[in-house]
Amino acid sequence: MLSRQALLRPARVINTQARTYAAAAASSNVKPPVALFGLDGTYATALYTAAVKTNALEPTAKSITGLGNLLAKDAKLATILETPTLSPADKSAIVAELQKSAGVSAETVKNFLNTLAENNRLGLLPGVVSKFSELMSAARGEVEMVVTSAQPLDNKTLNRLESAVAKSAYVGSGKKLKVTNKVNPDIIGGLVVEIGDRTIDLSVSAKLAKMNKLLNDAL
Repeated sequence: MLSRQALLRPARVINTQARTYAAAAASSNVKPPVALFGLDGTYATALYTAAVKTNALEPTAKSITGLGNLLAKDAKLATILETPTLSPADKSAIVAELQKSAGVSAETVKNFLNTLAENNRLGLLPGVVSKFSELMSAARGEVEMVVTSAQPLDNKTLNRLESAVAKSAYVGSGKKLKVTNKVNPDIIGGLVVEIGDRTIDLSVSAKLAKMNKLLNDAL
């Protein structure tokens, strides 16, 4: 967790060559597995490209996962990163603390954090982490399945769902299923299953909405 002391603590000066990182990576002929949009998508693609060029894709992915876990644990971190009045010393301290707290070891990610700081884009980090995950899933041939339930599902239920969907037409040949369980009490009961760009709504709230529509239409 980043403290006020960490922000104010003196740190090494950010490498002045870091600002060219994204531009250099973007000019490479490495083709990302999927096209991403938005500024965070541009930075995520640049990071992916640099990691491929330096044969450091898996170490980069591991460091990015560490940053994602840190962001998920520290609710105030995103707000700190978006602060527009950070001095160069503040940004250097933040980058150093991010690397330490998230266990960042990949040089690609160290350079990348410096680039974000140099370009006043540290606030993009949460979006970059999310979109880099999309790139890695595509590169690994993974299909993401998000199962939303009113209460957390146990591993046995998730494994049964995974086995059933993995054999269906929703998952292409040679693809791997990546399952995530999200909790939303508003659905009341049942499940909402999202696979890629497809959604299967089996929630109680959806059934009630349909019933209400039928009753309203009949009146």
